[in-house]
Amino acid sequence: MRKERWYSKLYVWVVMLFLYAPIFVLIAYSFNANKSRGKWTGFTLNWYNELFHNELIIQSLINTLIVALFASVIATVLGTAAALGINGMKKRSRALVMNLTYMPIINPEIVTGVSLMLLFVSARAILGEFELGFVTLLLAHISFCTPYVILNVLPKLRQMDRFTYEAALDLGCSPRMAFFKVVIPEIMPGITAGFLMALTYSVDDFIISYFNSGSSFQTLPITIYSMTRKRLSPEINALSTIIFAVILLILLLVNINGSRKERAATKRRVEG
Repeated sequence: MRKERWYSKLYVWVVMLFLYAPIFVLIAYSFNANKSRGKWTGFTLNWYNELFHNELIIQSLINTLIVALFASVIATVLGTAAALGINGMKKRSRALVMNLTYMPIINPEIVTGVSLMLLFVSARAILGEFELGFVTLLLAHISFCTPYVILNVLPKLRQMDRFTYEAALDLGCSPRMAFFKVVIPEIMPGITAGFLMALTYSVDDFIISYFNSGSSFQTLPITIYSMTRKRLSPEINALSTIIFAVILLILLLVNINGSRKERAATKRRVEG
């Protein structure tokens, strides 16, 4: 039994090493004094200093964050509203709508990106001249982020006791108050998970952004791709390290907050 447990722990650590070894190498070379990624010549913070003076990278990062935040918030609102509507449908209608919801996720990104680009080009021909840029990129990100929010919120709606909402109405709450005081808190973990997933996919997206951003508005993945035609600057290693650290910190804070709430809820149940 002990031997099997030792093997299982070793297997987990090997998998974790396989997953995170490239990230650790990237972090290490963000402090390498040499531009070469194959030779270590000493420790330096020079690439971090140059990163914050590189206007192209900083502007691309700002563009990425702006699009991701706007797209994630709008997709979260639309996805939550859609999940509420889908949950109230009859069985056949719900199955049909759910299959349509899965389609953007199952579809290859290049198909989604090209189809959206053709849609915007067609709209330009009908409505008049407008260039691919921030608006088209934002609409494209909203379109592919919304299904992920729906799929995160729906399970929480199914887990919720439907009589709780009716009980709130019987106790004197208006429908609006019951919705915001009862339904939203119950499905908030799903809404939060959907928002974070939409934010992650939006920040990370390249293919859809490449086809729908135009030349006037570039996100960070597109800027990095354009740099790969030459030698990739070590400043990208520094930026990737910062992004990884920020995401890790957010995950830790979310998990700590979730554990704290779970302990508080358990304590209330025990005392009650």
